Amino acid sequence: MRMRHLLILATILSIPALSTAADTDPPALKKGEKIVFLGDSITAGGVSPKGYVTLIKTGLTEKHKDLGIEVIGAGISGNKVPDLQKRLEKDVLAKKPTLVVIYIGINDVWHGENDPAKGTPKDKFEAGLKEIIGKIKDGGARVVLCTPTVIGEKKAGGNKLDAKLDEYADVSRKVAKDTGVQLCDLRKAFVDHITKNNPDDKGQGILTGDRVHLNEAGNKLVADTIRATIDK
Repeated sequence: MRMRHLLILATILSIPALSTAADTDPPALKKGEKIVFLGDSITAGGVSPKGYVTLIKTGLTEKHKDLGIEVIGAGISGNKVPDLQKRLEKDVLAKKPTLVVIYIGINDVWHGENDPAKGTPKDKFEAGLKEIIGKIKDGGARVVLCTPTVIGEKKAGGNKLDAKLDEYADVSRKVAKDTGVQLCDLRKAFVDHITKNNPDDKGQGILTGDRVHLNEAGNKLVADTIRATIDK
């Protein structure tokens, strides 16, 4: 019987320890952090008084008063991944950030709805994200990559571009894995929230005001989700 107990104990000890939540926690923010939020009109609107960038800035400043964290919004309306590539040096790298949060993809999908040439093909979307991330990492900053959110707020599959958004969100997930950066899965957060909080299957008004741009609840959800990704 004693031998049997020893064998069981040896087997248990040989099993690799399961990873804990702490293994996926973000690195602790440090003194002098400079965080740049890079994106399109959603991020441009994020610097408004109730925008997600402002909410994050306020939350981090209140929590980490001694760190002197700087938060910079770098969103421009209509931007797609190729636009971010063109302005990366001036609007991001020149500012010497320590952390860059990239929230992009809506226009890459949306602009191609009626004319594919105006959107961004998936291969260029992937290659562009990888180039952006590579340059940011070479500059010494870490990166958080967000998945694109919604174009319409009907429940999953009820919006015209849902399938394409899912494909592009999968590309962002793959890029995050391939490049070893943190992922902030905003698309999942939005879809989960809409599933629970849109019983009338409205096309807008739950998290957006116009199917894309964030209302107060949307800004809060984005801010909370990103904060959970970048701050312990």
